[in-house]
Amino acid sequence: MVEKEEAVISEEEAAQYDRQIRLWGLEAQKRLRTSKVLLVGMRGLGAEVAKNLILAGVKGLTLLDHQQVSQEDSRAQFLIPTGSQGQHRAEASLNRARNLNPMVVVEADTENIDQKHEDFFTQFDVVCLTSCHHDILLKVNQICHKHCIKFFAGDVFGYHGYMFADLGEHEFVEEKVKVTKVNQEVEDGPEAKKAKIDPVETILVKKKLQFCQIKDALEIDWRSEKAKCVLKRTPTDFFLLQVLMKFRTDKGRTPSPAAIRRTLICSLQIRNDVLDALGVSPDLCLKILQAIAFLRWRQFVL
Repeated sequence: MVEKEEAVISEEEAAQYDRQIRLWGLEAQKRLRTSKVLLVGMRGLGAEVAKNLILAGVKGLTLLDHQQVSQEDSRAQFLIPTGSQGQHRAEASLNRARNLNPMVVVEADTENIDQKHEDFFTQFDVVCLTSCHHDILLKVNQICHKHCIKFFAGDVFGYHGYMFADLGEHEFVEEKVKVTKVNQEVEDGPEAKKAKIDPVETILVKKKLQFCQIKDALEIDWRSEKAKCVLKRTPTDFFLLQVLMKFRTDKGRTPSPAAIRRTLICSLQIRNDVLDALGVSPDLCLKILQAIAFLRWRQFVL
């Protein structure tokens, strides 16, 4: 992990980030000003994440994407100017991204993330992956977890999407209402045995949370009794997204609206493989296929 330097907020920065400082405090803004972030994938979701990070005032943001601008990107990605087809998405997004906040150092990297070595990721405090396939998600998350680097991943498939966070060991403070126990030597009776709650007085409780890796979240064996109980409360979208992620891994692309019939046939086989590997009952199969069909049909129509 990158060694933190002491942040100094200038008068200009204090004026620029005044609203944020009022929201989460000066110390939080100082931590932002020393943070270097890697953002992978400059499609629609990546552009939105980049905008929010730059306006928030991080120290530096690296945009990594080796893919070239497509016709779809020019409609869905607001950082890419019209007529940028043929350029790398990261480079095409660079000028507009820099103009959002000149105080943030924004750079573009056009190499393929598949070719990046472990040392490359250790120069960042936060790594955020969008539009990445399954194997890259697992590989980069393992590297970040090993080096205590904050890891985020997310994607959007039509009306469906997901977000995952691995913050390692995270400490936080929670505000709770103070509970006062009655001194039974002074009072007696049924009411005296009950704890009294003062809704006005609160205390701060320090807590610690251990985040799991994305591998553990995705590769749950749903055959166990404990998992079966959780399955009833798990949205079908959880499995739908796994099918779409495997489609991207196997085919090297996202499902194509232009070839909807071939896409559905392929998705059916991938769906069966995913659910069989996870040990999920076939009862979910029809719901997932219907969701994929609706997702692709809506994108095709729109």
